[in-house]
Amino acid sequence: MNEEDNGHPKSYILELEKMNINFGKIERNLPIATLIEIAIQRNEGLLSNSGALSVKTGKFTGRSPDDKFIVDDEITHDIVDWGKVNHPIASEKFDNIFERMKQHVSGKDFFIFDGFVGADPESRLPIRVFTDNAWHNIFASQIFIRPKPEELDNHKPEFTLFLVNDFASLPEIDGTKSGTFIIINFSKKMVLIGYTSYAGEIKKAMFSVMNFLLPRRGIFPMHCSANMGKNGETALFFGLSGTGKTTLSADPERYLIGDDEHGWSDRGIFNFEGGCYAKCINLKKEHEPQIWNAVKFGSVMENVIVDELTREPNFEDSYLTENTRVVYPLDFIPGAVIPSVATHPKVVIFLTADAFGVMPPVARLTKEGAMYHFISGYTSKLAGTERGITEPKETFSQCFGAPFMPLSPVEYAKMLASKISEHNTSVYLINTGWTGGPYGIGKRMDLKYTRAMVSASLNGILDKVQYEHDSIFNLDIPLSCPQVPSKILDPSFSWSNNEQYIVAAKRLAHLFIENFKRFGEETKDLAKFGPQI
Repeated sequence: MNEEDNGHPKSYILELEKMNINFGKIERNLPIATLIEIAIQRNEGLLSNSGALSVKTGKFTGRSPDDKFIVDDEITHDIVDWGKVNHPIASEKFDNIFERMKQHVSGKDFFIFDGFVGADPESRLPIRVFTDNAWHNIFASQIFIRPKPEELDNHKPEFTLFLVNDFASLPEIDGTKSGTFIIINFSKKMVLIGYTSYAGEIKKAMFSVMNFLLPRRGIFPMHCSANMGKNGETALFFGLSGTGKTTLSADPERYLIGDDEHGWSDRGIFNFEGGCYAKCINLKKEHEPQIWNAVKFGSVMENVIVDELTREPNFEDSYLTENTRVVYPLDFIPGAVIPSVATHPKVVIFLTADAFGVMPPVARLTKEGAMYHFISGYTSKLAGTERGITEPKETFSQCFGAPFMPLSPVEYAKMLASKISEHNTSVYLINTGWTGGPYGIGKRMDLKYTRAMVSASLNGILDKVQYEHDSIFNLDIPLSCPQVPSKILDPSFSWSNNEQYIVAAKRLAHLFIENFKRFGEETKDLAKFGPQI
């Protein structure tokens, strides 16, 4: 670490020396092309015929939510919603792990990305990301927001993330559940990640950080994608991984703001990120041309099978995982909004992928109904998104992002309701899951029909059509939607056996009701806006 400026060590070098880590060579904010060259030289990946770098993440091809912890201290103890999602760990355990990690990396080369989370200059978080692999540094450079040269010169990180692939914790000593760990310490403003190469842990750790910090500033953090019409009107798409946030927001007729994480402030909405992290299993140019064309030099594909001779990726091959991914910067999407800030949204869409095949393809929600379904967060976890998930499984993930929400879901829901009321925002629930029966019998909703429903929601057509009430799910279903067969709109018509449909629908409604009970008295009045049996 001998980089100097006019004979004096650069400021970031002095900051690194204060950390008391015996780093080897440090590379900071290298150009993407240089990082790709280094990654190839180090055998971290290979170039595909499209120019995208292809890498494998080894044992872990999805997130490890059970291995994520938040340090329980005076800052978090009375605020974090501790439980199944947010696991506490003592400050002393964090310190012990970090000390051993520093010893482990002594003398090793590291790559640094200095940049920001948050496109709004008034709300962004300056961050520093340390990685021991060049390709993880490419990931950070593409997924977060890069600084301008003058910003880099004066960059002072407010949160620091360390990723060390080959360092494992000791569960019997550290209180972790395995050798893998993702630990957030809000007092020391640090994140430690070890014994996993899955890059999604980097972005989701920082998302969790923002979800804790921003509500204190009156900003609503959201697990959603966002885009903007040619008239400047914006829309939000909430949903868990695999429900279609990235696919539906990457619309050639609209301008992409971001595909996954946003904030909603008094000024409007803003993207947390500077890139996209798209699922690419079964990716086809005719269905998702923007994502297809973004798989080029500068992007990184995770766990996509690539022919060793032709270097052609096979997006249909799920040998390693269903959760194949590609990361690329926003400017790879034609017409993307950069900087990715926009006005208050006119429409909010909740996306769910119902594996039972009984939820309506589209329904209109009241403000209270929106709060109910936001807190419930129903969908099906899709294969590969998390370890151990090999086929769709029903789940309720509050706020459509429970693994990343440190606070009570009620607090986030109240912020959503306040924004809906203040800006007269319309809310729709759209099912991108199965129709005609459950998984294994029915089929996945045709993307062209889903796109038609989304378009009708965004252009105001669904504000003008007639609705019928679904008594089981307590939802208002449109009787018509342009370019969508009417029998598709009512899921009971798509089943060959109506009695089987009713049994399956009531079963799911019961799951909704039982799940909502766990939120206690604070949500009791909202229960009447959900399914009824």
